[in-house]
Amino acid sequence: MPSRRTFLGTALATGAALALPSAATAADRPCRRVPKESISIQLYTLRGIMGDDPEPVLSALADIGYRKVELAGTYGRSAAEFAGVLRRCGLRATSSHVGIDGDLDQVIADARTLGHKYVVVPWVDYATLAEWRAFAVRLEAAGDAVRRAGLSLGYHNHAHEFAPVEGTRPFDVITAGTTRRNVHLELDLYWAVAGGVDPVALHRANFPRVRQFHVKDRAADGSFADLGTGTIDFAAIFRAANVAEYIVENDQPRDALVTARVGYEYLANLRF
Repeated sequence: MPSRRTFLGTALATGAALALPSAATAADRPCRRVPKESISIQLYTLRGIMGDDPEPVLSALADIGYRKVELAGTYGRSAAEFAGVLRRCGLRATSSHVGIDGDLDQVIADARTLGHKYVVVPWVDYATLAEWRAFAVRLEAAGDAVRRAGLSLGYHNHAHEFAPVEGTRPFDVITAGTTRRNVHLELDLYWAVAGGVDPVALHRANFPRVRQFHVKDRAADGSFADLGTGTIDFAAIFRAANVAEYIVENDQPRDALVTARVGYEYLANLRF
């Protein structure tokens, strides 16, 4: 992850460059791209076609070009069994969505078996500010235990964290009630936009805690869209924000493997 000094220096240099008149065309300017090794996909996108035998679907993802996936369960298999399936398909599960209010020791053990770097809480929702604050305390404690085990615990947002509860946004309760040492952020770009938040401003306000993006597009009517077919300006977001993983996701794909292919090709070919 870049240091704060590097991030701010890059931002200042970019601003200065934009302020200077130039006859250079867009083709003359330096271009960045998403590193292929940073592209992943959340397997929740493909839950409808996994069935009892996920191996053909995982093999198809590898054929598309994916080398990383993010888990949302192991489809009735033990962590060791699913790790074997992933190896046979040439994939690594670097991240997983997990809960922290059960057996955290087992969560950590399974994450190690699967070769995770990150484990991420995917969803909570509470009616009162007190409950959100209590959750932040539990999240920080779990993050400390996960860090001591050599992993990183994250939190994945939806839109409701940006709607005030008793005058305070739950997202702010989470970030204020946890430390960046113990809890990172997996920023879901679709849900941030749906919640009325600018992802770039959100990233900057929480730099360098945002380590993962869920890259999910949004159609004009607010529904889910395959990457590059919706309204979110990912190039503008990526220019301003550098993360370790760009995770393709679509909560309601029409054709999950098409979504996976379109998402991978979009990220691999995007220039910004």
